[in-house]
Amino acid sequence: MGASTVKKPRWYLYILRCRDDTLYTGITVDLPKRLESHRKGLGAKYTRSRLPAILVYQEDQPDRSSALRREAALRRLGRASKLALIETSAGEPSTSKRRA
Repeated sequence: MGASTVKKPRWYLYILRCRDDTLYTGITVDLPKRLESHRKGLGAKYTRSRLPAILVYQEDQPDRSSALRREAALRRLGRASKLALIETSAGEPSTSKRRA
């Protein structure tokens, strides 16, 4: 009898640039579905009145706890630091971004 492994969902941290040029940071396990929710105005209350919101950054995270910690760290950053993070990641493959 082998041990069954339960596959944990992959978490994603993402940043959206809203119509008013503000940045919104969030986490999810299903990034395409979450982006569609934002696009339809069903996402976060913050983005609903600031549509369209465009994905400008994403990171893979191994679990919910890591995603929440990373989200909190990014939310503490100033706008200039967030823009620098977005800019430095512009040429990288979007699914492999992982910053500590």
